[in-house]
Amino acid sequence: MFLFFLGCLSLIFIPLMMMFLYYFIYWKSYQSYEKVSPFECGFNPMSNMRKPFSLRFFMLLILFLVFDVELVLMFPLYSVLYMNKSMLAIFMLYGFILLLLIGLLYEWFMGMLDWSKN
Repeated sequence: MFLFFLGCLSLIFIPLMMMFLYYFIYWKSYQSYEKVSPFECGFNPMSNMRKPFSLRFFMLLILFLVFDVELVLMFPLYSVLYMNKSMLAIFMLYGFILLLLIGLLYEWFMGMLDWSKN
């Protein structure tokens, strides 16, 4: 009964604390354009200080994250294969590796792994 009460209390308390933190941080960062722009001898800024971000680099980063997560998901399959030594686990492992290989070949042929386009 105590754990149920504690769980219900945390369902109310944690979102309220998160809302309080959000409003506290937002209140501190709410400033006008002149206050957040770089100071250039009292004149308006000459250019935008934000640098452009390469879309190719972003796509390569996303591909790295996807393959990294798939690799982490493959480690339990090795332990299942080592413990059970069943044909189903072997087929699952080979199917997962085949799916990774097909995805890699698709991205390679679509030109996502080329850093510069010709």
